[in-house]
Amino acid sequence: MIPDLQDRKRGPAIFNHHKSHRWIRQIHLWIGAWGALAAVLYGFTGLVLNHRIGENAWPQGESRDAGATVLSIPAEARTSPERLSLWLQEAQHLDVQSIRKGGPGGRGRERGGDARQAPKWNLSGGTAGDSWQLEYSPGSDSAQLKRSHQTFLAAINRLHKAVGGGIGWRMLADSFAIAMVLLGLSGIWMWARGRTYRQMMTSVFCVSSAAFLLVVVPALL
Repeated sequence: MIPDLQDRKRGPAIFNHHKSHRWIRQIHLWIGAWGALAAVLYGFTGLVLNHRIGENAWPQGESRDAGATVLSIPAEARTSPERLSLWLQEAQHLDVQSIRKGGPGGRGRERGGDARQAPKWNLSGGTAGDSWQLEYSPGSDSAQLKRSHQTFLAAINRLHKAVGGGIGWRMLADSFAIAMVLLGLSGIWMWARGRTYRQMMTSVFCVSSAAFLLVVVPALL
C-alpha cells in the first residue's frame, strides 16, 4: 500500500520514466540550440508589434520611398494577373509574392467613393529590406512600379509577419515554429517529472495556464 501511495504522490508515472526523460531532455536541448536565435528574433519583434498601436505606440521602423518607374505592359500580359506576374518575372526579373484583385467598386463603395471605379490588380514582392509594388488597371498599356526601402526594424518586423523572406525564410520559419511547439511540450514534460499532483496544482505553470485561458478564451468568443 505504501509504494502505491508514494507513486500517487509523485504524479503521473509517464513523467517519471528515466529513459523517456533522458531522450526528451536531449531533444529539448537540440531544439533549443536550433531555435535559440529565432526565439530572440520572434520575441523581440513580437514585443515591438504588440505595441504598434495606441497613444504610446513604439517605433516600428520606417518605409522610405526608393523611386518609381512607369512600365509599358504588353498586350499578352494584360489578360490576367497571372499573365502579368509571369511577364514581370521574365521581362523585369521581379518575383511576385502577392497578388490582390480589387473588385469593381469594392473599395469605393466602402469609403463612399465612386462605386463604378475600375478594378485594379496589385502585385508586390521583394525582400524584407527592399520591396516593390505594382498597381495595374486592366486594359491600360502601362503601370507604375513603386519601390520602397525598409529600415532594419521595419525589415525584421516584416520577417516576423512572413513578408519578404522568400521560400527559404518560410521553410526556416516553419521549422522554428515547430521547434517552439516541441520546446514547450518537452519543457512541460521535464518540469512535471518528480512533482506531485499538489505541487503541479500550486505551481507557476498552473497559474500561468489559468491566466492564459482567462485572457485568450474571452478574446476568442
